Amino acid sequence: MNETFTDLPHGLRPDIASPEWLNKGDNAWELIAAAMVGLQSVPGLVILYGSMVKKKWAVNSSFMALYAFAAVLICWVLWGHQLSFGHHMTPILGRPGVAMDQKYLLHREKHYFVPQADYVFYQFAFAAITVILLAGSLLGRMNFYAWMGFVPLWLTFSYTIGAFTIWGSGFLDDVGIIDFSGGYVIHLSSGVAGFTAAYWVGPRHSHDRQHFPPNNIIHMLGGAGFLWLGWTGFNGGSPMSVGPIAALAILNTHICTATSLLVWLSLDMALYKKSSVIGAVQGMITGLVCITPGAGVVEPWAAIIMGIMSGSIPWYTMMVLHRRSAFFQSVDDTLGVFHTHAVAGLLGGLLSGILAKPRLLRMFYGETKNHGPGLLYAIIEGPFHRGVRQMLLQLLGAAFITVWNVAMTSLICIFISRFVNLRMDEEDLEIGDDAVHGEEAYALWGDGERHPFQFRINPPRFRSFCKHH
Repeated sequence: MNETFTDLPHGLRPDIASPEWLNKGDNAWELIAAAMVGLQSVPGLVILYGSMVKKKWAVNSSFMALYAFAAVLICWVLWGHQLSFGHHMTPILGRPGVAMDQKYLLHREKHYFVPQADYVFYQFAFAAITVILLAGSLLGRMNFYAWMGFVPLWLTFSYTIGAFTIWGSGFLDDVGIIDFSGGYVIHLSSGVAGFTAAYWVGPRHSHDRQHFPPNNIIHMLGGAGFLWLGWTGFNGGSPMSVGPIAALAILNTHICTATSLLVWLSLDMALYKKSSVIGAVQGMITGLVCITPGAGVVEPWAAIIMGIMSGSIPWYTMMVLHRRSAFFQSVDDTLGVFHTHAVAGLLGGLLSGILAKPRLLRMFYGETKNHGPGLLYAIIEGPFHRGVRQMLLQLLGAAFITVWNVAMTSLICIFISRFVNLRMDEEDLEIGDDAVHGEEAYALWGDGERHPFQFRINPPRFRSFCKHH
């Protein structure tokens, strides 16, 4: 053994199972952080979706999330991770390959002191929650067979592009865009893609669209709790190390979220004279989303500003603009994912370009990266042109993610529609879970109740390429 390590306690000495490069503290934290992000989806969003929708759609909504989580993991280790973080192949995509080889998984991650297996699992949890967030726009009417095809296709041709371009050494990463933990990669993309897919799938049943009460608000709050506290790992795990940036990111996350919730609640009370629990959850989500792209590179006072903005601007777009706009009314975005994720993610990305502190940027990205100061610091300390450049990069990144997701999501929906209907039949839409899965969430009478038992299996209805006249 190297004499350098002979004075260390036996538990800290490197050996074949604990190489010299391994930081056990970082490794332990990343495994915990990845598990926390996974818990945001399962059971977090499984519970949130299953309780936030009408009773007759509880099973289907929860199952869409559970299926996506499993499907994304298999796709991720077979090709998704290498497309997102593998060797450079094009400015927007890595070289495809598997992430299952022992030599690869047990080797050191190229930038951090943890095994590749840590990074693969952590980034999988990010990819999975992105697809599940997107599903929030499609609840209550998408054909489950179409969803089964949509998940691997969207992960492959949309998510991996954003991840590689901004995080994996693509062209936006090279020029110095700021996206600490996925404001653009995860939230802007899921919000835009969800809204686009909702357009192609079509609306819910007319009665559901007019009357869609949550079936269990208490369970909804439980799912929201998994989401909020799980964000500790979401943003705190992004530095891939146990250090001051991780601690700051966690604190800023909760400050912004609490502020946003209180602002949204205040606006609801001022306008509608009632304190809405659903509104509070929406405000919580917009706060979590908004702080994500800047969590570890802004100061706590900036997190409060971001919370005020995320509690008010998405509130306005959802509660006021959405109801007045024929464009928004024409697309049935079931849970308002466009407002809570696309608007809040874009807002967070732009505010990060304004409020990012130069010293924190260097601590997170390193001295060699080409990140300019936030525009505010560029105005105060200079150089001004670097701050302007950074804002232009934030706008460029937002435009690229938006355009790519609109185009690719549309192509995927059109492709799937050639084989199977994107939307359920009207008969199934009237019944809900029992028609789709032969199961119900509650053994209670009411909307979508089960009549005298009859076993039924609905095979997928495939489209024919040849239409008979």
